[in-house]
Amino acid sequence: MQSRLRIGTRGSKLALAQTGMVIAALARVHGWNQDEAAARTEVVVIKTTGDNVQDRPLADIGGKGLFAKEIEEALIAGTIDCAVHSLKDLPALMPKGLNLACHLEREDPSDAFVSRTAKTLHELPQNAVVGTSSVRRRAMLLNLRPDLNLVEFRGNVDTRLRKLDEGQAQATVLALAGLKRLRLEANATHVFSNDEMLPAVAQGAVGVELRAGDGKTRDLLARANHRATDLAVTFERAFQAALGGSCHTPIAGLATWLGPHTITFKGSVLSRDGLTRHDVTRIETVTTASQAERAGDDAGNELLARAGRAFLDA
Repeated sequence: MQSRLRIGTRGSKLALAQTGMVIAALARVHGWNQDEAAARTEVVVIKTTGDNVQDRPLADIGGKGLFAKEIEEALIAGTIDCAVHSLKDLPALMPKGLNLACHLEREDPSDAFVSRTAKTLHELPQNAVVGTSSVRRRAMLLNLRPDLNLVEFRGNVDTRLRKLDEGQAQATVLALAGLKRLRLEANATHVFSNDEMLPAVAQGAVGVELRAGDGKTRDLLARANHRATDLAVTFERAFQAALGGSCHTPIAGLATWLGPHTITFKGSVLSRDGLTRHDVTRIETVTTASQAERAGDDAGNELLARAGRAFLDA
């Protein structure tokens, strides 16, 4: 009997939904029926530090990479064969010996405004309380509304919606992709344009990570890879890697396809108080992953030269 593909994932509803999407994509490209997909795959739920520590801001305990740490350790140890990630939670610099083998087609990368009392951010009253745990969203919100009172708002999507219902904040901001995958998009009262709130690097994308030398798993995953998403997020992650910065640095970036070989890109870095913002825009011809990586690296270095290392490390 063929050995099962052991797929590591967090245990949240969203993480499990995204893992189901990966299994469905594999079934589609390999012609498996439902029973075959169940027989050929095994979902391994792994609790991460990011899940376990909920009483402190994420940036204070090591950043979004803590949603991947234990999963990557299991991958390196060989107790799982691949790992499914919300790609925005995966640091741009990955552990030695691991890489990304597959990207599902990207969902809408936009951020969504969610409130029980206002339809848009600008309808909130002066000094309104808005909950978010993202340093990027905090900076972008303050850039738009310096009067806001921002409070820490951690937890999975259901938890944050519950906190909103309990009145812990008057509004929050969530990834539209996550709401859609959980069929909760009706909670979004406004979808921010990219000009209003530029998304996190790789937001809306699901990536599958594996050991670099595991050719068998790579071959199995390769046919499910969505090439346009792969090239776009490769561009964005190279941009992020070139900037460096700490987990306290508000960084945003989005690569969008204009045509079969043309990507337009906008990237931003902000001060934590949102008062200072530096942007870079590019239009690039991209046909290969190496071209996407070089173009993203160039964009990151351009913005780094403009903002300065001291600004990014502040």
